[in-house]
Amino acid sequence: MQLSEDEWRKRLTSAQYHILREKGTEAPFSGELLHRDDAGNFICAACGAALFASKSKYESSVTSLKGWPSFADVVQGDAVRLFPDNSLGMTRTEVVCANCGSHLGHLFKDGSSPTGNHYCINSLALNFKEKGAANGRGQYGGAWCPKWPFV
Repeated sequence: MQLSEDEWRKRLTSAQYHILREKGTEAPFSGELLHRDDAGNFICAACGAALFASKSKYESSVTSLKGWPSFADVVQGDAVRLFPDNSLGMTRTEVVCANCGSHLGHLFKDGSSPTGNHYCINSLALNFKEKGAANGRGQYGGAWCPKWPFV
């Protein structure tokens, strides 16, 4: 999914744009999806692609990473792309949506994860699609609404 930065600005809230397009990070413990545990999928807030199943969400024992939703694995192997990130004087692995290239968060090693992987993902980079819902795009049915659930 290729859009100009002006098109992304129109589709996303300013906070989402900062996270998804400018590789920002939300404040720890501020995300609405941090404690969301019902059955369903976490989808990209930019394009709606399925990224993480709720069954892969877990509570990390790594204190410094507890402020963001934690996932042990992606919903399918090609849902995200991984890139080296050496910004801010750290060596990390950036996680981006494979469909639209939006920044989601980072991947770390974590012994408390069922897979040893800790996908530390910004809540604002995600929307939640409940199990059994027709789509993840809110009350607007098949029409894509970029501000959902914020409208």
